[in-house]
Amino acid sequence: MLWITGHSPAACKADPVNCRLWAEPRLPDLYMDGDFVIGGIFSMHYYMRSEQKTYTRQPLQLQCTGSMSFRELRFVRAMEFAIHEINNRTDLLPGITLGYQIHDSCAEVPMTIKAAFQLANGMEPFFNDTDSCSKSAAAAVPALVGETASTPSMSMARILGLFGIPQVSHYATCACLSDKRQYPAFFRTVPSDYHQAAALARMVKHFGWTWIGAVRSDSDYGNNGMASFLKAAQQEGICVEYSESYYRTQPRSKLERVANVIRRSTARVIVAFLASGDLRFLLEELAKQPPPPMQWIGSESWIIETELLRFNMCAGAIGFGIPRSVIPGLREFLLDLSPAQALKSPLLTEFWESSFSCSLTGSSEGARECDGSEDIRALQNPYTDTSQLRATNLVYKATYAIAHAIHGVICNDTQCDKSAKFTPWQV
Repeated sequence: MLWITGHSPAACKADPVNCRLWAEPRLPDLYMDGDFVIGGIFSMHYYMRSEQKTYTRQPLQLQCTGSMSFRELRFVRAMEFAIHEINNRTDLLPGITLGYQIHDSCAEVPMTIKAAFQLANGMEPFFNDTDSCSKSAAAAVPALVGETASTPSMSMARILGLFGIPQVSHYATCACLSDKRQYPAFFRTVPSDYHQAAALARMVKHFGWTWIGAVRSDSDYGNNGMASFLKAAQQEGICVEYSESYYRTQPRSKLERVANVIRRSTARVIVAFLASGDLRFLLEELAKQPPPPMQWIGSESWIIETELLRFNMCAGAIGFGIPRSVIPGLREFLLDLSPAQALKSPLLTEFWESSFSCSLTGSSEGARECDGSEDIRALQNPYTDTSQLRATNLVYKATYAIAHAIHGVICNDTQCDKSAKFTPWQV
């Protein structure tokens, strides 16, 4: 998102408009107005539409593609649920209505940065020399929840830190994010990988496995996590036969090479510091020519993923997961969704059409029209699965942490001031 100056200072006095947004703001995927609006950035899709740059015209707006992550949608709706719950409480922000602006990052850095800038700047297309600062302050969010992955979180943290806007991540575990000099406004409700890596090394040592293989996501999450593990493993006297990396957007030849290294190895124990999406690609490739039985050691990103249990080679995988929890009322909130409600949001429309293989809008070629007989309670997918609310609870906690912080700034013992002016850094 770029800014351009349209007039000289002298001209600004005659014409108050002196700055405008170069590109049209991207509307939030989910939005509700309020006295204070909390931002949210989640990886609801895993790819971004690409185009060949010609440098002769303005590029197309960034857009997410691919199938939707129903698990991430559950995270998003957990944030919604927490905000609705807070708005109905009398002991937390009484008389104050919280709103939200939630964006899809496509799990890609460019889209994450665009969303972060928009949450920092607001959606006003024009600014003038008399009230642009006050408008910007009013439009900017006081804090935001996100992102799920470490690399996008690092990108947005570098930007938001400059504005002093607090960012609370529910799942970005890279130990590098603990560096307050680089990320002064970054917080999280999930532990750092520094602790997980040390614990995994001790667990491997405990079972007497001293000859292992290692594979990781070629990302900040995987590379930093595996580096911490290998250092801890060396201290424990564990030998590593190979250490390979892969990321889902890399050429297929790279994936095939990693799979072949695993097949040819003599190590029967493999430590996988992989994002769940990257591991799925790897397992699908390995399934074509299954290697001998292996003991998989998993990082928190995938060890609790029920979708990966369909791969027999993962049977018996062990690792450290986020504690299971219960959020009263969340399941009812998730299931309280009708076709009419889904039509209000393109995101929820996509979820409904993908879940029931029908079209709400009539725009999907070859798909039958949704006729109202669809039963969301009969669905069995990650969106409706509330049996293990682990990372979901961390989203819930992150939202409450922001609400309590705002409460501490604008409320006293008896009431809250909805007209209070404060900077995000005070939160």
